Amino acid sequence: MASIIRAIAGAPGIPVGFPILFDARMAIIEPAFAWLLEHASSRGRRCAPDTVRTYAEHIYDWFDTLEQSNLDWRAVDEDIIGAYRDRMIENLSAHTGRAYERTTINARVMSVCRFYEWALEEGLIAQLPFRRRERVVPVFKEDGGGPRLAASNTFVLSNPEKLPRPLRAAELDRLFAHLGPIPRLAAEWALTAGLRRKEICGMTLDMVPDSHQLSGEDQPLVGIPLRITKGNRPRTVYPPIRLIDRTDWYAGEDRARIIRRARARDRHFRSPTNLLLTSYGTALSGKRLTALFAKGFADAGLKGSFHWLRHTFAMVMLARLQQQARSNPDLNPLKILQVLMGHRSIATTAIYLRCVEVHDHDLSESLAWLYGELIPDAK
Repeated sequence: MASIIRAIAGAPGIPVGFPILFDARMAIIEPAFAWLLEHASSRGRRCAPDTVRTYAEHIYDWFDTLEQSNLDWRAVDEDIIGAYRDRMIENLSAHTGRAYERTTINARVMSVCRFYEWALEEGLIAQLPFRRRERVVPVFKEDGGGPRLAASNTFVLSNPEKLPRPLRAAELDRLFAHLGPIPRLAAEWALTAGLRRKEICGMTLDMVPDSHQLSGEDQPLVGIPLRITKGNRPRTVYPPIRLIDRTDWYAGEDRARIIRRARARDRHFRSPTNLLLTSYGTALSGKRLTALFAKGFADAGLKGSFHWLRHTFAMVMLARLQQQARSNPDLNPLKILQVLMGHRSIATTAIYLRCVEVHDHDLSESLAWLYGELIPDAK
């Protein structure tokens, strides 16, 4: 069975935490290693660490499948890749116990195809094990654009567009009622400032200002530069002072209590600088945050994930900006939202225009919930 081991410090040219794939004999899978390293190194295509990790998980699953079937990666054909795709269609995920989403299946298959395209460029294989085809796709660009031909392959599943939808006021109430203090605070940051999972987990205690030195009238929103963002792009978020105050309270009460208990268990304990901690005093990881929200949504009888809170922020903020633009024609709601969300391309932000049109009624409730009472007081 294949496995992934993360690199430690000291290996020249290999980033710390870089995923290294091994086969059942614990020999490095050289082509996978070289392909991933090209994406992780400055001399190659240089992707964000999370992207490299995702590619590694995809290509690991592929090589593990080949190994279990006793197949050479260089001898595969279209039928084998098709069978790999079909296996995901027909079976439940061993990780979640649920059916694979079409987006997940397409992402894994596309990673496998990218790997073979690289292998062809490197001369490791004589031809691709799949056929390309041309299809018309829409292109959305800030300076305009239109349909164009794009290369695809025969394995991609059709995936009807699923627009994000906001969480309704009643759903937000139910969700918050089933969250503990720490995931609740994370939810407030995602809901009122649009933080991603990695961004809230990457926040440190010193990033949060003292709310007693801030004026709600003079500074209704406080700019906080994030240190960890998607793609390491500079980004500032603007949480309301009420959330700053709530976070300061958490730091002085809940977080301090967690640290005291951790020190009582282990006199050598050193508290991490991260803002959000687990009950054991360790930094809250993205994986743990995902699990907490999976439980919270399930307990509330709702479908969704932590990222739905960011979607809700985006739609509510865009609706509010559009209202303000009616009296201020110089305001560009979409451009402002792009900056607030940290999107590299405004085409990504433009998706929320359609969302606002589709979910206009739900948004009016969410708007009143967020900007009326903002966030219900913790109980």
